[in-house]
Amino acid sequence: MSQRLLNSFFAAETFTATLMAAKKAKGISFADLESAMGLDEVWIASLFYGQPTASKEEVKSWLNCSPLILAITAALQEFPTKGSFNLVIPTDPLIYHFYEIMQVYGMPLKDVIQEHFGDGIMSAIDFTLDVDKMEDLKGDRVKITMCGKFLPYKKW
Repeated sequence: MSQRLLNSFFAAETFTATLMAAKKAKGISFADLESAMGLDEVWIASLFYGQPTASKEEVKSWLNCSPLILAITAALQEFPTKGSFNLVIPTDPLIYHFYEIMQVYGMPLKDVIQEHFGDGIMSAIDFTLDVDKMEDLKGDRVKITMCGKFLPYKKW
């Protein structure tokens, strides 16, 4: 099933909703899927949104955890259109605050990264993302660690 067919046959929302429903029906968390599949929970969650591509082996291990229909498991193995979300300001409060963080700290982060490394970017391909819960007397905190390879811009 091609990405175009996925987009027309399973609207992105339907694709994600189907995967979320299967996960809920099985009563499992992304952390459970991480343990079962040997892949990070954030990467697995991004798979639910059609961002990465799963291998046949990953889909097979997933099928042991979740009752997915065959068409979706085939679609999981297609090359996705990454970052294909709407270009509007997000309305979900959690996602909006990430957007807000980038609006406020995006340029400062860029400046500091470039002071440390030079002119370049942090890879989103050679990249990991971890979410941890930190207990705090003032209220639990979310700790997000992003780790990406630095890629300098080439001169030619």
